[in-house]
Amino acid sequence: MDALGVSSLPISYEFRKETWKHTLILSFQSLGVIYGRLSTAPLYVMESIRPGDIRSPDEIHELFSFVFWTLTIIPLVKYSFIVLRADDDGEGGPFALYSLLCRHASVGLIPCDKSSDKILHHEEHSPSKKTLESKARRTLEKHKSCHYLLFFLALFGACMILSDAVLTPAISVLSATSGLGRSLAKISAKFITSDHAKVHVAKTLKKYVPTPAACAILVCLFTFQHHGTKRIGIVLAPIVITWLFFIGGFGLYNIFHYDMHILNAISPVYMLKFIKKISLRHWKLLSSIILCIAGTESMFADLGHFSKKSIKITFICFIYPILLVTYAGQAAFIFNNFRVEDAFHLSESIPNKSLQHIFAVLSLFASAVGSQATITAGFSIINQCQALNCFPRVKIVHTSEQILGQVYVPDVNWLFMILSLAFTIGLQDVSQLGKATALAVTCAMLVTTCLMSLVIALYWERSLFASISFLLFFGSIEAMYLTTSLVNFLHGAWCLIILLLLFMMIMAAWHYGTLKKYQFDIENKVSIDWLTDYSPGLGVARVPGIGFIYSDIEMGIPAFFSHFITNLPAFHQVLIFVSFKSSPVPYVADNRRYLIGRVGPREYKIYRCIVRYGYRDSVRDTDDFEDQIISSIGEYITREEYDCEALSSPEGKMIVLGGLREDGNALIPVDDTISTTSYSPKSGASESKKHLPDVPSGSLENPNTGGSRKRVRFMLPAKSPRMLASVRQELQEMIDARESGTAYFLGQSHLLARKGSNFFKKLLIMMYVFLDKNGREPPVALNIPNAALLEVGTVYTI
Repeated sequence: MDALGVSSLPISYEFRKETWKHTLILSFQSLGVIYGRLSTAPLYVMESIRPGDIRSPDEIHELFSFVFWTLTIIPLVKYSFIVLRADDDGEGGPFALYSLLCRHASVGLIPCDKSSDKILHHEEHSPSKKTLESKARRTLEKHKSCHYLLFFLALFGACMILSDAVLTPAISVLSATSGLGRSLAKISAKFITSDHAKVHVAKTLKKYVPTPAACAILVCLFTFQHHGTKRIGIVLAPIVITWLFFIGGFGLYNIFHYDMHILNAISPVYMLKFIKKISLRHWKLLSSIILCIAGTESMFADLGHFSKKSIKITFICFIYPILLVTYAGQAAFIFNNFRVEDAFHLSESIPNKSLQHIFAVLSLFASAVGSQATITAGFSIINQCQALNCFPRVKIVHTSEQILGQVYVPDVNWLFMILSLAFTIGLQDVSQLGKATALAVTCAMLVTTCLMSLVIALYWERSLFASISFLLFFGSIEAMYLTTSLVNFLHGAWCLIILLLLFMMIMAAWHYGTLKKYQFDIENKVSIDWLTDYSPGLGVARVPGIGFIYSDIEMGIPAFFSHFITNLPAFHQVLIFVSFKSSPVPYVADNRRYLIGRVGPREYKIYRCIVRYGYRDSVRDTDDFEDQIISSIGEYITREEYDCEALSSPEGKMIVLGGLREDGNALIPVDDTISTTSYSPKSGASESKKHLPDVPSGSLENPNTGGSRKRVRFMLPAKSPRMLASVRQELQEMIDARESGTAYFLGQSHLLARKGSNFFKKLLIMMYVFLDKNGREPPVALNIPNAALLEVGTVYTI
């Protein structure tokens, strides 16, 4: 158990306690998900180079030297041996690194109620925070600007991965279909006698075949995503294996047949020769070389779908050597056929013309697989961003019962598809898409390097020298490639700015609106004394049933509920204030998920439940969420008097609990199946023991449709002398209230910009309002039935 009560062995960890059999299975699946992108990069690395930019065949050797050392330094050394070790309980990506920094230095910007920080983080006593009070840590924690900078880096890195998820399918598929166009042109030439007609037909096929074919493949690719990582990996892995053996075999043939001296280019001397004669032309060439490691970031971002061992073994033993042979073979072919038209296309390096047609078909399948890594990484990033209130509410589908990191996001999937189709149709140029993709890849890697250098110092507690050395060595290489991509800004890299602005504005607007709304709630909340003093003085009625009040604040009464009580002086027999608290960790253990306390005197029967969850948890989508809370409150009632681990809060005693306990001594859950179309309203508690209530609970399979549904009812355990009579009575009152029905209160916010606000602030609020209205509704996210929902509108002037 680590800080915040988070289990170090989440549910998905059973796959990560690997035997060699599990490792081989995950390695096989990773080929179809993670490494498809790296494996198909040879399709467009050399093709994205304009032949006119190469003046001498010797420059091919020099460029291959860059390919060799770039593949060796970045994916092999940086990611396989260093970055993969910085996982956050098995999760990767920029938000995983940001999470580690938030837990080991006070740099988080996640909204929190200062009055409840000690309660929420009572278990956070990390040894590193006690033993290491370095100057770097104090500087980061002291200056608020550092907090914003780190948060911006995490968002920027996330935006780059999302942009890559749009651009990669476009460039991969378009590059493959361009090979199909050339193959069709060669086939048609056999049946045409006129040279003029041959040229005309060839140009027509090369120009008009790739784009429609690419669009059709893209639609199929994104439609296929709902099957989930496991099925996709099993289906696509054989394609990647066949593809790698195909291009690797012909790469080896080309080395021996065309130019054995290409192996000498492994020496860094060739890179030095290239650098000595550097010019703007040479600098532009390097922007294509960075594409050879496109997809490397997915090795870390997709970590939650697999395991470190499987990812590392697959790359070192299989992907890395075959890619080096492929690039060497292609460079040898280009060196020997420097003046041949289309020599820079990978398909031309296939010696047998009949096999070129097989290559064209195989490359189509491989290009679709190559897009999978970034799409899957995009889903993972969206899931993390949404959990940390940095992305609008969208539906998250968990496609695996064993590995929670495997998710599918339908709305974002279709957004990716539309944007990929738009760039494919709009540009129709592999070279321009390549420049934009190169810039996205470089920026994402540079963000990882910056965050990783801080993790080395603050989390791993290495020396400042080690942290700076990592930053300077890898950062300087990636910064060099970044400048080469910026040189090509007007030649295609500008496309990335469109995607960056789109995703960054969405994230910034949602985070800004959520933060301001939360601050407004904190400033306008009322104390518990207001509710307890207000009730008897003005004759507030208590009606049978349980009322769940969902709010973002962890202490006090939310403004929307006080507004409701003021205008309608009545509330339920049992009140439960529920708030969600995201933690910068992947998972929170089930038995540490709920923080339960009492609000006001015992006779008021008002409770507070703070639900803690990590950015990989799906707590809001569970069907038994309401049952879990009621069961935890029942356990709290039995343990309240004697629990020595109870925490002190401004409102009183709180206990960390969680989970339905069939063997507990509080409330015993009993499953019951009822019909959603046949019950009629019941008002009294005595009657509800014979008939089920008319207000459905949150545990519906589909709250808006008829049919049967599963509902948990509660019973008291057999009488025991250890249970006080007062405790038994309070538990019985809880059961009676549950049987009488359940109502749910939600605040409906309406944000308005204050008069005189600047344009940027108005734009952010306007975007937040648009996203809030068109995003997933909170009642849907919480499985709240419409018949039991009460929404209270509140105007927020920001």
